[in-house]
Amino acid sequence: MNLANTRSRGANLADDPRGDGNADSLTPAVSVRDLRKSYKRRDGEEVLAVDSVTLDVAPGEFVVLLGPSGCGKSTLLRCIAGLEQPHSGTINLHGHTSYSSQRRLDDPPEKRNLGMMFQSYALWPHMTVFDNVAYPLRARKAAKNDVSARVERVLEMIGIPELGRQYPGQMSGGQQQRVALARALVSNEGLILFDEPLSNVDAKVREQLRLELVLMQRDIGFAAIYVTHDQIEAMELADRIAVMQNGKVAQCGTPREIYETPSNQYVGRFVGSTNELNGRVTELTGDDLVRVDTQAGSVLATRGSQDVTTGAEVSVMARPEKCRFETSPSASVNAWEGTIAQTMFLGTHVEHLVKLADSDVTFLVRQSEDNIDAPRVGDRTFVSAAPEHLRALSS
Repeated sequence: MNLANTRSRGANLADDPRGDGNADSLTPAVSVRDLRKSYKRRDGEEVLAVDSVTLDVAPGEFVVLLGPSGCGKSTLLRCIAGLEQPHSGTINLHGHTSYSSQRRLDDPPEKRNLGMMFQSYALWPHMTVFDNVAYPLRARKAAKNDVSARVERVLEMIGIPELGRQYPGQMSGGQQQRVALARALVSNEGLILFDEPLSNVDAKVREQLRLELVLMQRDIGFAAIYVTHDQIEAMELADRIAVMQNGKVAQCGTPREIYETPSNQYVGRFVGSTNELNGRVTELTGDDLVRVDTQAGSVLATRGSQDVTTGAEVSVMARPEKCRFETSPSASVNAWEGTIAQTMFLGTHVEHLVKLADSDVTFLVRQSEDNIDAPRVGDRTFVSAAPEHLRALSS
């Protein structure tokens, strides 16, 4: 795929999503305000699937909605697409109000100026690539000459102009993904929604397709909202991640912010591996540090949020790669004696499970694979973590 020549054309596509020359690069591609959507179960219980969500997506930005099944991420995406009707709030797309409960406005999907890629790609098997990509334009009664010109342009932009006469069954998964993306782009919307499009392929292919997708998005310049439960996928693709919990956005930030400074226990546990010590805050020590009495003794940690105050029940979390082995406890403020219970070689790194002495706590310590001083199974050792790498979080 030749991406070198797509940047200038992609910038035009993203900056002018409607093709009328009036796009404002400062206007969000998506602006959601106080959106709510609920369902009723058979027993009459109301379930709030989207709970007062507010979210902006800038032109050319890739935002990932991340969370487990049932957290509301797909419902939010479908509300933006017009496939579900919210109960209240507003949705603005490219500066145009597509949904407003107050104004009783609800544009149908075909008038929302966006493209969408589904989990299965949803390509028509009996249609050629050209006809699959042309389908949205023909459904809108576009002129025949305009259809041909736009389909050929987008196939060239995506890097598959030679596949126009092929059928989906004659192509690889990566090629099918490009066809689905071309169909989503052909209407010049500048915004594409992705509903877990890589969940049906194996891990190795998924890794390659993620790389291709992020390169195409960066070079073409469209805004994207992508739904997934896969934290690695979210980290690789996103400019920002919105972690969803029970219909709400628990935290929205860059991948680094979400990983290194989670706002609560839920985010810390869901994104990446973590070690936890549960306890009660006994002291606020200044410099945004707190002392916590845990099942493994007293520890000094960074205060994760303003509601972490004296007497609060918290979880003290540490990422495995931030933990270190030491020869004695005097070398660190936070150090725990333990025994190496298991060692696992994972190619790029080695992980050690450490059973802490006099407790039922097990710590995971991650080291580079070439560490020649790594302890062995059965060795007695000390595990330490600096206060800036321990984060005290409330629920």
